[in-house]
Amino acid sequence: MVVAHVHFTPGARTNWHSHAVGQTLYGTDGTGLVVTRDGKVVRIRPGDTVWTPPGEEHWHGASATRLMSHLAMLEGAGDGDPTTWLEPVTDEEYARANQAAAQA
Repeated sequence: MVVAHVHFTPGARTNWHSHAVGQTLYGTDGTGLVVTRDGKVVRIRPGDTVWTPPGEEHWHGASATRLMSHLAMLEGAGDGDPTTWLEPVTDEEYARANQAAAQA
């Protein structure tokens, strides 16, 4: 298993990406978002766990106004890079996700 403690400043986010083995995120500080390509928006806070299945394109990062930290865990990630990095999340996509999270 590979585990990383990742920190995002307000407004920061990953590119779109997927994982060959799936990914578990565990919130440790602040408020963030996990967003899938089909538009599902999940808010992540300390103590929350979010699972993305193998191959699901998604991004995660801090909310627009709060920092966010999480543990990112990949099981069985010993053979090469299990992450496929894709295009950046646009400002429009990011704003839409923040609006959806605020209305939930």
